Amino acid sequence: MTKVIAIANQKGGVGKTTTAINLAASLAVLEKKVLVIDADAQANTTSGLGFDLREERPTIYECMVDGIDPNEAVLKCEEIENLYVLPSHIDLVGAEVQMMNMTDREKIMKRMVSRLDQSYDYILIDCSPSLGLITVNALTVSNSVIVPVQCEYFALEGLGKLLNTIRLIQKRLNPELEIEGFLLTMYDQRTSLSNQVLDEVKKNFQDMVFNTLITRNVRLSEAPSHGQAAILYDAASKGAQNYLSLAKELLEKNSKK
Repeated sequence: MTKVIAIANQKGGVGKTTTAINLAASLAVLEKKVLVIDADAQANTTSGLGFDLREERPTIYECMVDGIDPNEAVLKCEEIENLYVLPSHIDLVGAEVQMMNMTDREKIMKRMVSRLDQSYDYILIDCSPSLGLITVNALTVSNSVIVPVQCEYFALEGLGKLLNTIRLIQKRLNPELEIEGFLLTMYDQRTSLSNQVLDEVKKNFQDMVFNTLITRNVRLSEAPSHGQAAILYDAASKGAQNYLSLAKELLEKNSKK
């Protein structure tokens, strides 16, 4: 059965897209069939996996607004077996306005995902840095949510708002939604700030925090500009190894359920 995981935090720059790309690639390397849905109008996941945003092609926008078959929009990542992406485009900026008058507007993505090929082991949804209608749609269709938290000042600011949104969705739209885990990103063990944030997050969320920490890593930052996941760009890099550890932790956690 396919597991759908949203990667969400309304704060920008916390590592959502980096996590979507690299967790998906790591799961694919571990022989899971993975689809990444790029639900952010910036389309960084699409370009970060090597697809040219200037090319004319159907995207998530046409799937959600015009109702085209999402299987026709899915792209195969040539360099990594088992990895696929449903691309995004800047047009997605206008989708929320058009969705406002649609029936069951919070469940449009759920209807779209139900039409997808059911052979994926995991579907990861890269959410935009907002708690708008598209993010609500992503949380409504998901089994769980990964919340990236950067190890920086104000890291916990806004998390309360996200958790309230998750609770509302659990209550009204998706009672099955769980928090898969809080993921600490941009961790630097040499700084007291990183360690303070780590302690604070663990104190607040305890066993909901992933053991894997995503450390600050230059190769991880460089990889998207080459249209590659870190595991392809430099498999030996700390960033690539961190995400491989995260994928293994996720698989182990889910094998126990």
